This record gives sequence, C-alpha cells and structure tokens, in this order.
Amino acid sequence: MKVVLYGATGMIGSRILQELVARGHSVAAVMRNTGKVQASGSVTVEQGDVLDPKSVAATAKGSDAAISAYAPGFETLDNLVLATKSMIAGLQEAGVRRFIMVGGAGSLDLAPGVHLVDTPEFPAAWKGIALAHRDALNVLKGADLDWTSLSPAALIEPGIRTGKFRLGQNQLIVDDKGESKISAEDYAVALVDELEKNEHVRQRFTLGY
Repeated sequence: MKVVLYGATGMIGSRILQELVARGHSVAAVMRNTGKVQASGSVTVEQGDVLDPKSVAATAKGSDAAISAYAPGFETLDNLVLATKSMIAGLQEAGVRRFIMVGGAGSLDLAPGVHLVDTPEFPAAWKGIALAHRDALNVLKGADLDWTSLSPAALIEPGIRTGKFRLGQNQLIVDDKGESKISAEDYAVALVDELEKNEHVRQRFTLGY
C-alpha cells in the first residue's frame, strides 16, 4: 500500500514509519525539515506543510491512505485543529479517502459523559494538548472521508513491541492495577493493523494493556 505519513519524526510517528516499512508498505514521509528522516527503498522524503491544504494535496496525491502523527508545540496548540482542517481539505482535493489520525487520551470516557481530561486528577501540564486533541477529533467526525482516530492509553512512551494489547471504543482501558499504559511501538502496531483491516472506519477507538 502507498501511504503518506505526516509527522514521521516524533515519538509516535517514527514508530509508525518503522511499522509501515516492516510490513512492506511504501511510505512518503512528509515534513518541513527533510533532513530528519533518511530515504530508503520503501521510504521517500518530501517537504510539506500540514497547515497548507495545497501542500497536503500535492504530497498526498496518488496515495492509498494518509496517516497523521502531527503534534504541535505546546506554544502553538491551536495548530492541531488548523492542521486537521487543512489535512481534511487537502486529502479531499487529492482524492485520498482513507485517513487515520493519531488522537489523544483526554477525550476518552471514565464514566458516561465524563472525559479523562475533565477530571480533577488530570495533570495541568497536559490539559492544553488534551483539549486540542478533543477539538481535533470533533472536527474529524464531520469530515467527508473514511477517517479513523486512534486514542492511546493515558500513558504512552517508548517501550517494546509485544503485539499484545486490548482494544476499546471510547472508554479508557486500564489494567488490573488501575493503570492505563501502552508502548509507542504497540500503538504503531494497532494503527497499522487498522490501516490494513479497516475495522474502525468513521470511528474513534483506543487501546491499552
């Protein structure tokens, strides 16, 4: 499959890139600074701007699917919603229907109508990006695309690829200790599984151990 990947250099995006390549997909890695990723037989590196719909359309054209692991800086959190709108418009112009976006955990439910980000225990330092992801998900839900958003567990960090995790829909997944965790490597496994199987089209889903 030919996949265009936005945000290929971050903690999550870099692991998505590795997983795509390991499974034999052809990837166009799009970034502003093209020196951060090395081109190879299955990876082409293209310069582009997710905030510019024309740039998105140009870099996505001819792809079977698009994946966004774009993450704004903490000083430019509004860019996440702007980028989501830009990518939707650009993909529509390019005729790319399938779009999978890295989501956030903050909009997951702890109880009916109670989002994780709205609880008193939610870390203040992460509230801004969590709210930005929630707003971006709401934008995505209105897109005329075959979209999917994958929300991680409450804690996602570099780890090991086990391929063993649980999937859910809108409820935060916790283990028997009450902890919600996933490695970035296993997150990438679940995302590429979705790319290949299309089991959550026009849905948000989540995962955890």
